[in-house]
Order: sequence, then C-alpha cells, then structure tokens
Amino acid sequence: MSTFERYRDWLADPRFQFTGQPLARELSVSRERGLETFYAPFDHVNSKATIAICGITPGLQQALNALNEARRHILQGASDAEALEAAKVHASFSGRMRPNLVGMLDHIGVQKLLGIETCNQLFGSHQHLAHFTSALRNPVFLNGANYSGAPAMLGFETQRAQISQHLATEISSLGRQCVFVPLGGKVSEVFRWLEGQGVVDPKQVLHGLPHPSPASAERIKYFLGLKAKEALSVKTNGPSLDNAKARLIEQIKDFNRR
Repeated sequence: MSTFERYRDWLADPRFQFTGQPLARELSVSRERGLETFYAPFDHVNSKATIAICGITPGLQQALNALNEARRHILQGASDAEALEAAKVHASFSGRMRPNLVGMLDHIGVQKLLGIETCNQLFGSHQHLAHFTSALRNPVFLNGANYSGAPAMLGFETQRAQISQHLATEISSLGRQCVFVPLGGKVSEVFRWLEGQGVVDPKQVLHGLPHPSPASAERIKYFLGLKAKEALSVKTNGPSLDNAKARLIEQIKDFNRR
C-alpha cells in the first residue's frame, strides 16, 4: 500500500477537516523533539524533468492547497496518479513564494537554459520540464508553526529518514540530465550531505539561490538588483550574495556550453 493509499479515505471524505494543530491528527506521521510531520499529497515525481527545484518543506498553506486539490480531483473521478500530479503542481511554491522564485530563476538565466521565455511557464505550459520537491517531502512543523530548517534537519532521525527515503530516491530517479536547485542555505546543507554520500553529482547542483520566502524579502530584492548595497540591513550579507549570484550565472553558462 502506498502512502497516498493509506490516507486516501480521509482525503476523499468531504466531511473530514484537514486543519487541526496545525493539521488533523489523523494525518500525523511522526514526532521528534518538537517537530511533527504530517502527510500531504506531494508524492508525485516527474521523472522526465530537466530541473528540480527543492525547498525546505511544504508550509501549512501549501499543505492545505495540496490536500484540497487532491480531494477536488478524487471527487471528480480522477485516478490517484492524476490527483497526485494535480496536487503537486497546484501547491508547489504557491502563494507569495512563487513570484519571488520565478524572478530569481529568470534573473540568473535558468529560463534560457531550459529554452523557455520565463520560469513562470514551469507552473503552466512547461510544467513537464520541472520537478518540484522539498528536502522534507511531508510538511514538518516546529511546535505547531511552519518549520524553517532550524534546528538543522540532519540533527533529527525522523528527518534524516525523510531525506533518505524520499529526496534521495527522487534524485536517483531523475538521473544525471537533471539540474537541481536547492533553495536557501538549509537545503544546500542537505544537498552537500547527499553529495558526500554519492547520491548526487555536485556539478548538477546550483547552490546559492536565496529561499523565496517573504521572510527573505531583503535578500531577494538585493539578489535581483532592486536594493542598493548601502541600504542593506546588518542581517543581509551583500558580498556573499554577490559571490553566490556570480557563481550561479557562470555555472549556467557552463551548462549552456555543454
């Protein structure tokens, strides 16, 4: 029985409420030292993708979006595979994160690498090119709030298990033609751990993109050239972002030359 099948009856019941503390207890997967993991339908893997974009873990809004979209398709008679694919595309990096993500990807030239006009097309007409995923596939919450990657994911047995069982397996299925984009330093830590284990070739990984969360607004604006260095707060390291962006642009040029 797949994970989706285990929870399918709850998803298919329109009387079942997904919300709880923060999600319904019936969807709880594991608990460890203040971290609680819940199921949401982010299982779909686009094994033909040429780019994989990896966040930390789905937040509450993304989890609810996926659950509701899967339910909508199930009640309309869709197959499990169709419901999972629709839920994944609909909910991945939804909300205010999506325009931030698209802006940064376009800024460093990812759209040219993929042969499209803008990376916004990855969420529509060219979704077949992209696989959207997270270091932690199932949504994780710290004391009931969205988990930002601190304390470190790799310090928790339950989360190392998620990474090994889900993310590492996804990477292997995507193969050597795929480019991986970890979003933010916390996800880069996970990818460097997987690189050390031989799961992924470091040459396939675009390290250095800020996380697209609204909480990173200043870093994103500076990365996009929309805020001057002298106007940055002490929390934002301008030179570090400059170096990361330069490396990313050069790495994409190298991909284009292959």
